[in-house]
Amino acid sequence: MAWSNSKIFMAYVEDSLENTAALDIDGDTIKNALFDNTITPSQTVATASTVYGAGVWASGGVSDAVSWPAVGRDLAGKASSFTSNVYTFDATDTTSADATTDLTNVYGCLIYDDTTGDQGVCFLYLGGANSVVSGTFTVVYHASGIFALTL
Repeated sequence: MAWSNSKIFMAYVEDSLENTAALDIDGDTIKNALFDNTITPSQTVATASTVYGAGVWASGGVSDAVSWPAVGRDLAGKASSFTSNVYTFDATDTTSADATTDLTNVYGCLIYDDTTGDQGVCFLYLGGANSVVSGTFTVVYHASGIFALTL
């Protein structure tokens, strides 16, 4: 069991294209929930297994009740664009609510849509164990965005 990469859930793309759920990545509340290394995320699971609190996402959460709750922090500054056949989704780096955060063994996060039944959008591997004690925890998104789809 381990994290090894970052991926967009295939179910999210399929559900978006088939209009199975009313997904609006720009308008909905999108959250970032943190997880330890006791889970193995999979890109190819069914929609129900991408949901926050279900499948592998039912355990292994890492949180600080005030600074970074178990349900995650809202993504701020969300933006999507389509340029040169590439659709990109990005947001402002997500930071804990205050500098008294106590988080240990954060290996990755689930980005999910809190507005439409907590469906997973993607998962991000943070490269190994990350921790902070009495400090600010920040998930820094790639300069090219949280994800990009080349069409």
